[in-house]
This record gives sequence, C-alpha cells and structure tokens, in this order.
Amino acid sequence: MSTCTEHDNHNPQGPIMDPPSTTVPLLHRHRWWWRRQLGLKTSFFSELSGAVGDLGTFIPIVLTLTLVSHLDLSTTLIFTSLYNILTGLLFGVPMPVQPMKSIAAVAVSELPHLTTAQIATAGICTASTLLILGATGLMSFLYKYLPLPVVRGIQLSQGLSFAFSAIKYIRYNQDFVTSKSTSHRYWLGFDGLILAISCLLFLILTTGSGGGGHSDEDDDGDASSSSTTSQRRVRKRLRLLSSIPAALIVFLLGLVLCFVREPSIIKHLSFGPSKISLLKITWEDWKTGFLRGAIPQIPLSILNSVIAVCKLSTDLFPEREVSATKVSVSVGVMNLVGCWFGAMPVCHGAGGLAGQYRFGARSGASVVFLGIGKLVIGLVFGNSFVRILNQFPIGILGVLLLFAGIELAMASKDMNTKEESFVMLVCAAVSLTGSSAALGFGCGILLYVLLKFRSMECSCFGLSNVEPKSPI
Repeated sequence: MSTCTEHDNHNPQGPIMDPPSTTVPLLHRHRWWWRRQLGLKTSFFSELSGAVGDLGTFIPIVLTLTLVSHLDLSTTLIFTSLYNILTGLLFGVPMPVQPMKSIAAVAVSELPHLTTAQIATAGICTASTLLILGATGLMSFLYKYLPLPVVRGIQLSQGLSFAFSAIKYIRYNQDFVTSKSTSHRYWLGFDGLILAISCLLFLILTTGSGGGGHSDEDDDGDASSSSTTSQRRVRKRLRLLSSIPAALIVFLLGLVLCFVREPSIIKHLSFGPSKISLLKITWEDWKTGFLRGAIPQIPLSILNSVIAVCKLSTDLFPEREVSATKVSVSVGVMNLVGCWFGAMPVCHGAGGLAGQYRFGARSGASVVFLGIGKLVIGLVFGNSFVRILNQFPIGILGVLLLFAGIELAMASKDMNTKEESFVMLVCAAVSLTGSSAALGFGCGILLYVLLKFRSMECSCFGLSNVEPKSPI
C-alpha cells in the first residue's frame, strides 16, 4: 500500500490510487481523496490552461443569446458553474458543459427570435428525452451498437465545422446579433489579424501538434533509446514548453485587452448577481420551444453530446471509461433543474472535451477550476459582465476554437480500412453540407448497412457455391 505522495506518476489511474495509511495526517488524507476523485494527473497550471479550452464556443453563444434573446447571464454563469463542479467530481475527466448549439442557432437566426421561456422549454424537452433514454438503458444500447465509422463521421463534421467557424472569426469581424460575418479584419489593432496570428503561433510553439504536448512517458522512452546531448536538449526544451499554460495566457491576454479597448466599461460594472426566479412559461412557449428548438436539438444531443463524447472520452482516457447512461442522465438532470430558472440549455460536447484535452486538461480538476471561475464572476459581476465579453477579441476566440475543432476532427484518424473511411467521409460530408448531424447519421447508417450486405455470403441466391468456369 502506497502512501500519499504527489510525485507517483506511474499508476495508470492517476498519481495516487491506494488510500493512505491511517497514520497519515488528516489533511493529507483529504488531499488524497480529492486528487483521486478528480482523477488528477497533471500539474495545477496544466489543468488550469485546459479549463479555458472550450471557451471559444461558450463565450460567443452565451454573448449572442444574452444580446438577442435577453438571456440572464448571471443565472447562466451560476448554474453552469455548479454543473462544471459536479461534472468534474462525478466523471473524473474534463467533461465539458457547453451550450446546446442547435437551440442557440434557432434562437438567434430565425425570426421571430425565441424568447427566454421558449429556449428553456426547448432545453427541458431535449433533457427529458435524454433522461428517458439514459434511465431505460436505450442510450447504452445505441452507444454499444452504433457503427464506429458513423460516429467518427459525426466527430469529423463537428470538428471541421468548428474549424471553419474559427477561420471566420479570425479573418472577419463578427456581428453575433445577426450571426453573420461583416468586414475583413484589419491587420493592426487590439483585435487585428496580427494579434490572432501571434496567439496562433504561440499556441503551436508551446503545445505542438496536440495530444497534450510532451509527456513524461515519452521522456522515459526517449531516455532509454537515446542518450545523445542534442536529444536530451530537445526533450528538456519540449518539457519546458509543455509546462507553459498557453491557453490560459492567451485567454488572460484577451481579458486585459477588453479593458484596453474600452476603458469606460469599468464605470458601468455593477456588483452582485441578479435575482434568480422561476420563469413564467405558457402553453404557447412549450409548443414553440418543442417544435422549433427541441426537435432539431435532440438528434444532435444524442449523437454529439452523448455518443461522440463517450467515444472520444474512451479514446483519450481508456482507463476511466465513461458510460453513455451516466452522460445522458447528467444532461437530463442539469437542464431539468436550471432551465426552469432561465439558465441556458447545456450539454456535454465532444468539441469541448477535445479543446480542453488539447490544452492540457487530463482530469476533472480542469472543469472544477472553470466552474469556480464562473461562479465568482456570476456572483461578483452578474449581468454586467456582458459588457466585458462584448469587448473580448473575437480573433482570440477563433484561435481557441480552431484548436478545439482540429483536435476533435483528429479523433477520426483510426479508420483502418477503405470501407470505414468511405462511410466516415460520406457521413461527414452530408452532415456539413446538409447542416444536419441527423441527416449525416442516417446516410452513414444506410451506407454502412449496404456495404455490409454487399460483402455478405449470398447463399440464398445460390451464388455462394458458384465456381468460376474454366476457359475453353
């Protein structure tokens, strides 16, 4: 039985897995419990950097809903912060809490815009569906038997969609109220192309091609295979670069630039959260929310928020398997609580998980840190924080979103046959061009079944025993 040491990195389940002896001081035993519960594997700054990895999608959607649909930002920050903290403790992996994107898209892009009550009913209907699927075991059945190439196609399409949006954020000025790109972004300025490109190059330099940078395991393997001075210097440099909380630095730079771009926002900040109260929901709100918001969101939530995120979590953390049932029920419970008070409908997105992992998150500690940050902001600044978000450099958000999208798309690299790649690419192409994950999913399933049927032994047609005729 091992004692409570913070430097034991050889256990695959985390730095510390065996409970400490009763002779160890109570403070150390409590620290061991928290580290194991969170699955803590890496440094504090690495987890903190990974915590901001999915803000490239969170901030634009929250800001847009606040400006267009009058979403209560304070309520959303407080509830999503509690979701983050409980999710980090429950799953032990960096399971994100992200906006339901289809509902948000309908709310701001279609006329008339959805009201806060209609957004809430759309979230409640979607959550109820996921809760039923999870509680009855149907979600686990879908997760177990859905073809992997189809799931990879959904992940690839979602990742590329994020990457395309990120490039638009970097190249063009954005009007989130109309959800459209406007003029070309200037090269200079506090939200110019040079700033965005500089952040992009900095992140590439520090984090490399992804996968969390240079690990200690790689160092050990390299040390045993080579001992040349130059290679040791390379390993030392990579260790140093990977220890930099790059995403956190970029995000903090963006916050500083908010006040530099518009110093007057300091005068308009007010302190304290808004009053949390139950929404008044009419029958018409239920009807509109279900038809316009929930129907397009339900298939996306099933595929991306549960199936795809569980597959990606298994790929990234094979020793800490996350069940589809638990994820589905989690989404249901979160929204069946928060949406009644006007909080934004949320889910667990594969893109957020990929982004957080990309920037160093390896445990539930990262989302706990993010939740604490949201809670402080929601309680201290309340709805006035929207003034700060409105000045955040969109180019920096685009850079963060780009890395999250690429990391998610790279999850599809494990297709080993031409048939699997064919199904995946067709599924992704239909999902992207049709702007519907459900449509891409249906086409992918149909194509997968046809290819399987084509390769089956067709004895019923008398073809299995047909011998080729010899030439005369």
